[in-house]
Amino acid sequence: MLKYRNVAFIGAGSMAEAMISGLINKAGISPDRITAANHSNDNRRIELNQKYNIQTVAFNELSLSNTDVIILAVKPKQAEAVLQQLRPALQDHHVILSVLAGISTRYIEEILEKPLPIIRVMPNTSSMIGESITGISAGKHVNNEDLDLAQELSKAIGKAKIISEKQMDVFTGIAGSGPAYFYYLLEHMEDVAVENGLDRELARDIAAQTLYGASKMVMESDDSPAELRKKVTSPNGTTAAGLEALAENGGGIAIERAVENAAERSKTLRKEFEKVPAL
Repeated sequence: MLKYRNVAFIGAGSMAEAMISGLINKAGISPDRITAANHSNDNRRIELNQKYNIQTVAFNELSLSNTDVIILAVKPKQAEAVLQQLRPALQDHHVILSVLAGISTRYIEEILEKPLPIIRVMPNTSSMIGESITGISAGKHVNNEDLDLAQELSKAIGKAKIISEKQMDVFTGIAGSGPAYFYYLLEHMEDVAVENGLDRELARDIAAQTLYGASKMVMESDDSPAELRKKVTSPNGTTAAGLEALAENGGGIAIERAVENAAERSKTLRKEFEKVPAL
């Protein structure tokens, strides 16, 4: 069980913090089982230690002897150097989870040159409140127990879906980057509401609850989003007028392009940092 595992985060940025928060506050994992390491940002380590009561250390002082699960949460451009530094300390019992966008399990396996289980996990920042959707892809040395561990960890911060690694780029475009799209939408809804006389805090509550309710309808209904949209759109009504404006201004195309651009960037990262053929 995950609660009896010791977890080390390599990297202490926003994604690592979101996962740490979810594991402690939603999954009930004891802070003394979590360590976070980074290279040189002492203030960030102090911040995480004080906020979550976890152990924090400089990367060059990290010991992995009592660690079971290693979560790679550094920037993709740091991946090769970090993996090279980790390699001598890795042991047969280690399971490695990677949240590195665009970095394949094959690339990690080739650098480590050890038959360790490598699992890509792509959560989003909603893991901070236990509402992430996490994509999971297994490397070639992963067994069912390892995959169960990755699912258990991921479900502690939301929901999890096992997908092929070839699908990870588009998953990143939707789920990894998706929260920012919705924040952008809410930002504009809030602004236009304020321009038309609503208090900003009230406007934010209205817009956020509307998005939350619509999302819940999709998750709890057997109808597709298209069917739900049609059900709430009366001919010549206010919703029809709003949808017409979205279509005229390229709203649907903009959403599609956002996902495609993010997915393409994920592919580009792999080509930039991996020096191996695309999947």
